[in-house]
Amino acid sequence: MSTTVRAAGCVLWRRPPHGGHGADGADGVEICLVHRPRYDDWSFPKGKLKRGESPRDAALREVLEETGHHCVPGAVLPMVRYLANGRPKEVTYWSAEATAGAFVPNREVDEVVWLAPEAARARLTHPRDRALLDTARPALPQP
Repeated sequence: MSTTVRAAGCVLWRRPPHGGHGADGADGVEICLVHRPRYDDWSFPKGKLKRGESPRDAALREVLEETGHHCVPGAVLPMVRYLANGRPKEVTYWSAEATAGAFVPNREVDEVVWLAPEAARARLTHPRDRALLDTARPALPQP
């Protein structure tokens, strides 16, 4: 029997830096998506827990490692379960506001984009991530 892989991440958001309007001119928030060249997909920052690490600590570490941003976690979102390489995987997510930081491309993530929620939803590769964003949206600040 396969051991479940435990991971954690965040639906990372920020208030638009352009005078209250996002890159597309919309009010509200922008969602951070990461591009992972290994999988050629767009998703939320996430990763496996290290031994003895709490899911929350892992989520904050992964956000920093993958996006270069510190963040303040908010609401816990529903756990996402799926098979990865034939093994069950459980990912605990938080909604989190990005604070200070800057992205530097790295081995795991070569690109980060900040998009309005609808544009982020369209860019996400996996249906499970679109469902997670749909669940997170009511907890995000509204214009």
